[in-house]
Amino acid sequence: MIAVQAGKLDRQITIERKSVTIDPDYGTEVITWTPLSVLPGSPPVAERFWAEVQDVMPSRSESVLQGLAVARNQTRIRIRWRADITSAMRVIVHGDAGVLYQIVGGPAEIRGRKTMLEMVCERYSS
Repeated sequence: MIAVQAGKLDRQITIERKSVTIDPDYGTEVITWTPLSVLPGSPPVAERFWAEVQDVMPSRSESVLQGLAVARNQTRIRIRWRADITSAMRVIVHGDAGVLYQIVGGPAEIRGRKTMLEMVCERYSS
């Protein structure tokens, strides 16, 4: 079995899951994001996980969405194995300023035997 190299997990992230409720007055969807807990049953505190964060080359692609030029940066994020991560979640990479990413690929098991999980994420900027 390949060991997890803890030295590569050098960034902290928060993983959030989407919760959708219906506004009782207007009948519209209200979206809130709840942080994923370190342990099931833990209080919903913004727990941080150690991760390896690496930009995917080519790092930028540009497109026009509804008349607005948008640059998409893809990033590969690896964490220790968790079975409760889905592509409907989002990731905040902490640093000088928290950067928000949408999971667009994965999560996928890497290195075998449920040791590591990899997600391809995109951050959007206009």
